Formats: sequence, structure tokens, C-alpha cells
Amino acid sequence: MVEVVDARRARVRVGLGALAIVVLVGLGCAVLVVAFARPGSVASVARPVAEASLAPVSTSAIFVHILGAITRPGLYQLREGDRVVDAVAAAGGFAEGADHAQVNLARFLSDGEQITVPLIGATPPGPAGTVNGKVNINTADSTALETLPRVGPAMAARIIAWRDANGRFTSVDDLRSVSGIGDRTFDALKDLITV
Repeated sequence: MVEVVDARRARVRVGLGALAIVVLVGLGCAVLVVAFARPGSVASVARPVAEASLAPVSTSAIFVHILGAITRPGLYQLREGDRVVDAVAAAGGFAEGADHAQVNLARFLSDGEQITVPLIGATPPGPAGTVNGKVNINTADSTALETLPRVGPAMAARIIAWRDANGRFTSVDDLRSVSGIGDRTFDALKDLITV
């Protein structure tokens, strides 16, 4: 009888020990996931718009259209402050044959922009922020803005500062609101820009 009780106690101890190990391993995994996940990471934030909920979009949400040599091209909801690398990750990464060198992964994203990832050997897209040869004043970086006549580094910085302070340009005419852009400068730019 004593042997039966001792055998039961041994099984209970082994069972409790195994349970304790399973719980500790689970907790350890949870701690590692939390420790290595960066707040606002793509895995927790980005989702294709088709899968997005109908909940109102927060002010920090931005939408980016990524296409070309990408695993899952589409429109993705990301957060302000995310970079091109976050959009590529949200879309499943580069597809086979993608020309990684033609994409600036470190560039910050803008709401409403479109990113095209070319194939190796394909003609690269125009500078960031250009659409059909016109400079999109809502998405253009300083380099693209400086390709415009009468726009140097200081003017490009004022255009970007206005955009950051006031949001997207709703029409080409809004460019007149930027300090230093008078009628003459606007007339030189209006046919070369888009929103």
C-alpha cells in the first residue's frame, strides 16, 4: 500500500514538474516576443486595405500603394514615421528579380504615395515623387523638387515644411501659399507639377 502511495506521489511530482517547465517555457517565449518586437512594427500595424476594418482611421495612419516586383502588391495602411522598408515588409518583401538597389528603403513614407519596385534591368522609375514626368508636390523629396526650375535647396525645404505643417496640397494652386513662390515662379512650375 505504501508503495502505491509513493508511486502516485512520484507521478504527481513528475506531472507538476512537467507542467512547471511548460509554463516557464511559454512565459520565456512571451518575454522574448515582447522584448524583440519594436512598437509599431509592420507585423502589428500594416495590413492590406482590403483586410482593414471599417473603423475610423486614426490621424497617424497613412496609406501607401506599393507595386511592381513585390510579393503582394497593393494598398497598405501604415503609420506616420514608417519607412519604405516597412511598406516592402507589409507587402511580403521583394519578389524574385526585384532590383533592390533602385529602392531607398530608409526613406520616410508620405500618405497617399505610390512606390514602384522595378525588376533588375528594367528602366528605373523617375525620382521619388514624380508621376508621368511631373513632380508630385505631395510626395516629392528635396532631390525631386530641385529638378524644377527656380527651385533650389532652400525653396525645396520651404515646400516640404509647408506640406509638413499644412498637410497635402489639394491643388497645384496651393503652391502659391509657400513663402517665396510668386506669380513668376508659379508660372514656371505649374505645368511641371501635380498633386
